[in-house]
Amino acid sequence: MTSPDAPDAPGTAPAAGRGHGRAVLAVVVVAALALGALAGALLARQPTLTAAAEGSVDAGFARDMQAHHAQAVELAVLVRDRSTDEEVRTVALDILLTQQNQIGQMAGWLSTWGLPAAASDAPMAWMAGEEHAHTAGAADPDAPAGYAAMPGWVSREDLARLTAADGAEADRLFLELMIPHHEGGVAMAGYAVEHARRPQVVALARNIVTSQERELIALHAMLDARGGPLPAP
Repeated sequence: MTSPDAPDAPGTAPAAGRGHGRAVLAVVVVAALALGALAGALLARQPTLTAAAEGSVDAGFARDMQAHHAQAVELAVLVRDRSTDEEVRTVALDILLTQQNQIGQMAGWLSTWGLPAAASDAPMAWMAGEEHAHTAGAADPDAPAGYAAMPGWVSREDLARLTAADGAEADRLFLELMIPHHEGGVAMAGYAVEHARRPQVVALARNIVTSQERELIALHAMLDARGGPLPAP
């Protein structure tokens, strides 16, 4: 894949070049979000599709998957600022752009359905009764607005570790964190495939399951090739 922010050779990139690359990437990310929002709004306005109700799986998935995706985008941005590994940077860019576009789609649905971006229910209430909706991420009680209930949610402690890491250490930690994060995303999307009512929601959820299961194979292989998980801190 051709990256709009081509990776720099180790030890040779001037600071100005890095800054320009980040500026270009920011423009591309905003464009992906805008295109996703437009696509989501257009799909949600199809005359044969009714609006999702507050408290539905459709609305809950649209809200919580946005938050889950936003953390994946955060991880991708962090590693791209710290890595000189072209393969890791390319994977991070793919995750960043794909999930930012999908965030836009889901935000567009909520807007068109006349629903607020935030719900009165606790995060993951739409998956009530699912064991993985309550256990994953429970070690981080300080996660914002109860998002620790999300499968694969990365703790603040691990985000701080990635922020402090650099080079090969950052690569391995990013892969180590992204694997369970993707697994959590697959669990959430898989539930939506089975229980959501709106065709566009089911279609996106199915796409997330397929693409992230494929990416998980690559992420595992990349982590193994780089020495496996880092020792516990």
